[in-house]
Amino acid sequence: MTETTTSENHHGDIIQVNNLRKSYGDIVAVDGVSFSVATGEVFGILGPNGAGKTTTVEILEGMRSSDSGSALINGVDVQKHPQAVKEIIGIQLQSSSFFDRLNLVEILDVFASIYRRQIDAMEFLRQVQLADRAKALFKELSGGQKQRFSVATTLVNDPLVLFLDEPTTGLDPQARHHMWDLVKRFKDEGRTVLLTTHYMEEAEELCDRVAIMDHGKIAALDRPDTLVDALLAKGFERPRSERLATLEDVFLDLTGRALRDAGPETDGQ
Repeated sequence: MTETTTSENHHGDIIQVNNLRKSYGDIVAVDGVSFSVATGEVFGILGPNGAGKTTTVEILEGMRSSDSGSALINGVDVQKHPQAVKEIIGIQLQSSSFFDRLNLVEILDVFASIYRRQIDAMEFLRQVQLADRAKALFKELSGGQKQRFSVATTLVNDPLVLFLDEPTTGLDPQARHHMWDLVKRFKDEGRTVLLTTHYMEEAEELCDRVAIMDHGKIAALDRPDTLVDALLAKGFERPRSERLATLEDVFLDLTGRALRDAGPETDGQ
């Protein structure tokens, strides 16, 4: 292993971002962003469209260059050693496409060959409950199955850090809760997870800490419950009282929490 991949991170932080900046012409996408993520933490980046969260994450993944500032993952400078970073991270994209004529096992084997690893493809499929679809083509999967398979591909190189971009967008409640269980399992395995999401309930359920971005800056960063308590301390009151159950709770009670899979014509699963 090269020297760059064995550098010690400081104070248990596997991700360190310092004064990151990125502009596109007159548009400032990332404006002096700094934060750190502890090893084994689930860290969320939240923000409206155009807030700069996607650009920030793409810089960390080594997919986009910054104008200034620094970003380290496990001591590796993502600007100077992008390939070394890619060897220790897994990236699940919101929209993925794979080899059209290969089945799921064959696709995983191709990924393994890229990383020069020997894997049991069926074990990876079992982890995301897709063993029964091993011989299927990616295009034949339903929405939830595609999301889960995309996650399986991120695990091939046994990454230290997983990047999940809107991992449950478009999924039904059963599929969404299954994805949450996967994220929790990754945390139990000691992996670090950085995710973006538009679902606040998801962030509260999964994230140890969240950074809320707006206009290229971090507006707040803390534990979800701490941020909520701070808002309440300012005298905030919701316009309607919080119910003890939601329509999603009704849905799950009536249909069960078990993961259901159907063909690609079934939307959302």
